[in-house]
Amino acid sequence: MIHVSLHALLLCSKYCLMQGCVDVHDTLLSLVERALTGNQRPLEFYLRDHSRLPGPRANLELANDVGSLLASSVPKYHENVRTLVTQFANGDRKKVLSNTPEEFIMLCGIISFGTCAAAYAPWREESFEMLEHYACSSQWRVREGVAIALQHLVTAIPHDTLTRLVKLATTGNYLQQRAAIATIAEPPLLNDEDLLHAALKIQRIVLDRFRTAPRHDRKTEELRTLRRTLGYTISVVTVAHPEQGFALMRECASWKDADITWILRENLKKKRLAKFSEHKEELVKMLA
Repeated sequence: MIHVSLHALLLCSKYCLMQGCVDVHDTLLSLVERALTGNQRPLEFYLRDHSRLPGPRANLELANDVGSLLASSVPKYHENVRTLVTQFANGDRKKVLSNTPEEFIMLCGIISFGTCAAAYAPWREESFEMLEHYACSSQWRVREGVAIALQHLVTAIPHDTLTRLVKLATTGNYLQQRAAIATIAEPPLLNDEDLLHAALKIQRIVLDRFRTAPRHDRKTEELRTLRRTLGYTISVVTVAHPEQGFALMRECASWKDADITWILRENLKKKRLAKFSEHKEELVKMLA
């Protein structure tokens, strides 16, 4: 699984424009306008053709651009945007196979729910509920789309979104907890002090719930997915606040839980923690 941040997507879009990709942007803009005025098939064909699926990495830059264009179209084409986004996000709940152009269409819809709700307040409650539903998807690309959508929302309306993320961490199932930690463990977001403290809080909540998970849950795919995500998110937050991050890791090491130990060792492997050699050595000894 490849994690691609919202920040990376935005940088890629800026780079694309600087390198002369204006024609591509104009083409996409024209197709979005046609889709909102009665003929969505050309846009669908374009998205399928440029999805990069099947393949190892979907064209998330394109999905992000579609979401931004649809969000900017809400004032003029309010109901049409809503209808299109719902259709793209698989509002009919049809079975969509993974690693296919059809999954990419769904991904565009999910990300667009986040961008549009960030721009248009009346859609936010419904969008949060929809994203909580898709956070439980068995398809990892869909779950990544949920995280990207929530990152748009936490950037636009941090207080409301953090409230929802804390709720997911506290009461959500394993995959909803996964959405909470994946959303907030994003370096550009952690430059904001309030978001950083929220990220530490959310990691702690999920880790504490993880260690109390019943033994019969430990081998389920849902909990293993959460474990893999915790295997990188803690180090992301720790780099942003080393003192509290390593304090949390030392506390977790003292629990002597086999899965938590695996999570901590995975984080200690990350290059982002390389400069904190003393803290790493201490933790390695605790985990021995």
